[in-house]
Amino acid sequence: MTPVVRVAGLRAEAGGRVLLDGVGFTLSAGRVLALVGASGSGKTTTGLALLGEHAPGVSVDGHVEVRGRVAFVPQQPSAALNPVRRLGAVFREIAARHDGDPDALVAAALRRARVPADLLRRYPHQLSGGQQQRVVLAQALVGDPAVLVADEPTTGQDALTRAEVVGELGTLVARGVALVLLTHDVAAVRALADEVVVLRGGRVVEAGPADDLLTDPREDYTRALLDTAPRVPAEVVRREPRLRVRGLTARHRDATVLHGVDLEVGERLAVVGRSGSGKTTLGRCLAGLHRQATGEVLLHGRPLARSLRRRPRAALAAVQYVFQDARGSFDEHRPVLDQVARTAVRLRGVRPAEARAEALAALARVGLDGDTASRPPRGLSGGELQRAALVRALLAEPEVLVCDEITSGLDAVTRAGLLDLLAGVPCALVLISHDLDVVARLADRVVVLHEGRVVLRGPVATTLDGAEERMK
Repeated sequence: MTPVVRVAGLRAEAGGRVLLDGVGFTLSAGRVLALVGASGSGKTTTGLALLGEHAPGVSVDGHVEVRGRVAFVPQQPSAALNPVRRLGAVFREIAARHDGDPDALVAAALRRARVPADLLRRYPHQLSGGQQQRVVLAQALVGDPAVLVADEPTTGQDALTRAEVVGELGTLVARGVALVLLTHDVAAVRALADEVVVLRGGRVVEAGPADDLLTDPREDYTRALLDTAPRVPAEVVRREPRLRVRGLTARHRDATVLHGVDLEVGERLAVVGRSGSGKTTLGRCLAGLHRQATGEVLLHGRPLARSLRRRPRAALAAVQYVFQDARGSFDEHRPVLDQVARTAVRLRGVRPAEARAEALAALARVGLDGDTASRPPRGLSGGELQRAALVRALLAEPEVLVCDEITSGLDAVTRAGLLDLLAGVPCALVLISHDLDVVARLADRVVVLHEGRVVLRGPVATTLDGAEERMK
């Protein structure tokens, strides 16, 4: 069978730094190639090369041949969605570029990606992270591409939605679409991949049939990437709640997304639920990032202003939020190190030189050296930016840290290091996550949201099984 994708001797450089070095593979129609590797290994750079694209400042050469149209699903869906346009208008514009009835093309793409048609009336910011991911997948499917490059397509989704996306990708492959899957999701690789290519530092360290490589990898590095076993939860000392939420109701325009939520945050609280259940809205309310809300958020018994703009500096530092879309939370024109250090200057009054030294030391503890941190955000991988975003929040020395799906899209090695860091933070933690293995590893209590209401709560040890059932 003639390959629809052929890559040979692919090399990429940026500022004298080698991003890819001699990467090569082939892929036929109706087959799946999974590219796996730690954050910064070169997966996204390889995927973009298939579209003839590259990040600013990157030079690419080598042989890349693709037969037919290529569609791309990015790791951060918000980057592919226009924040000031309703989704329906964008879908119609995409469909107009293809042969066929535009309405029929859009309807088919929505159906295949399991996107409800009523979402077309919304703006991107009115969607959960999981909903954004599925909308971007639907946009890519308009016009029936021959090759689909999917960069972490299951990131930030609950188990049922993730299974549905994997099932839809499998259906596309069965219809003859060639799929290049860039992922850390080992379950998705096991379910879909025919071939696996393992990247490390821009080089192929192992490749072969998925059945062989997943069962008996040759390299220790590959074995570490495939290690998804949860660790034993760290023991947590119970303390009085630092944060209390009373009767929290939140709206997005005309839709109510949270209904009278009550909860307490002592040490490590996990908030779980299906995509669109209100988890991110809850986290944003805690941090003062969502103004269409009523009810109370109390820190040590004192009400916090609903809006971030009305919170004094001490309150801003006290509740920090780490976004699911780490890249979107950084100014693309400024070095990451400067942005991380700025937190200590602005919220704690630290002198700039001291803040910079503090930031460098903290970034080094999560595996980011000064050279990497001194680049603008486009020079870092998604996993590297996620670690930088966490360090930035911790430099505020918060009382409460809200983490929104910050382990989604990370390889097992990077995720383990991030969880170790979170396990040792001195503040209370609100962990918004679909990954129940992460919840079991880190949280001591769990709250389950469904359609904006708390439907289950309790200790992780006795509640997690029920939480899994509620998320199906």
